[in-house]
Amino acid sequence: MARSPCDLRLLLLAAAVAFIYIQARLFATQSHYADRLAEAEKSENQCTSQLKSLIDQVSMQQEKIVALEDMKIRQDEERAQLKILIQDLEKRSVQKLLNKNVVPVAAVVIMACNRPDYLERTVESILKYQTSVASKFPLFISQDGTNGAVKKKALDYKQITYMQHVNLEPVRTERPGELTAYYKIANHYKWALDELFIKHNFARVIILEDDMEIAPDFFDYFEAAAKLLDNDKTIMAVSSWNDNGQKQFVNDPKALYRSDFFPGLGWMLTKSTWLELSPKWPKAYWDDWVRLKEIRGNRQFIRPEICRTYNFGKHGSSLGQFFEQYLEPIKLNDVHIDWNSEDLSYLGEDKFSTKFGKEVASATPLHGSDAVLKAHNMAADVRIQYDDQEDFERIARQFGIFEEWKDGIPRTAYKGVVVFRYKSSPRRIFLVSPDSLRQLGV
Repeated sequence: MARSPCDLRLLLLAAAVAFIYIQARLFATQSHYADRLAEAEKSENQCTSQLKSLIDQVSMQQEKIVALEDMKIRQDEERAQLKILIQDLEKRSVQKLLNKNVVPVAAVVIMACNRPDYLERTVESILKYQTSVASKFPLFISQDGTNGAVKKKALDYKQITYMQHVNLEPVRTERPGELTAYYKIANHYKWALDELFIKHNFARVIILEDDMEIAPDFFDYFEAAAKLLDNDKTIMAVSSWNDNGQKQFVNDPKALYRSDFFPGLGWMLTKSTWLELSPKWPKAYWDDWVRLKEIRGNRQFIRPEICRTYNFGKHGSSLGQFFEQYLEPIKLNDVHIDWNSEDLSYLGEDKFSTKFGKEVASATPLHGSDAVLKAHNMAADVRIQYDDQEDFERIARQFGIFEEWKDGIPRTAYKGVVVFRYKSSPRRIFLVSPDSLRQLGV
């Protein structure tokens, strides 16, 4: 049946509406995607801009890195040139101090840090006696650190070669609560002795600290002692110090002893000994390390009865430990001894052991808890036996001598024997271990 014209118009209208709707939807969709595309383009432009900025920043940093590397290379070159210049100046300074016709007995080094007033007092004391023997004993100051006042003071002395040790590495102690000063001191000692023995090739070095005065015969003493060091390999070092050298315990300015205990505080050692010690040098507490039996071996140290150095350092890394009781009363020798005319052959190991053994054996033995009291009433040498460290400390305390032991050895002891004078008189007190007489062959 044929459709009416009205129906056709309705169909066309519906189709037109549908077409318009579809077009509208398509337009809306296209508009949405166009907005998203615009946002994407905007984001891309921002990313491109940020990337370009980052590339510029990286480029700038690379330029800075290259500039810094160039600066480092220049600084390294300048540092190397400066090091060569310093070494050259130091060599020239050393050469000026050395008389080509005189072979030095020993270099003398003053270990300094941050006490300019102490350093001046020490140097002035040394120069009183060193000037006349400068070619035999060239003088050095080795400063640890960058204290300006100490450096200026050291450079004021044109006759002294100045060395400076600067270590910027942080100090790491092995145990909590330890003073870093002891680590710095050990590090400085190794550096300074390497410089003098290895770089400058001295055969012997005398080590002093910046809080010491010396005796009039200090240099004669060490010149004579140098022969002992060279000829007797059972002597590890020679010291100018006696721990029990207080006025009331000394009498004879010529008396020298062998000791199993390293005295330190003004001492001389040889290059061969240093080459042995340097590779295994400790990080801290170097003096107690030297006192270890495993380091000392079967060697001893030479020490005087009356000190040839006086330590005035009340303020220092040890915080004045023992100063008033043991250091301040020390007697500094004031008698000039012509040591080069003295026969020191008795200090050879066998001769000294025999001689000292006879002296100990001939001393009157005192026994009992009142042995110290009895000693006060005797007119001759006496010997008192101690049973162990605690017993030794008890007896030492009554006399007023050093009570301290290190690695099983009392200060100043030889074969367990500690000897000192009674109230500045010629007579001696021998404190002996249960095994001393056997060790001395008595």
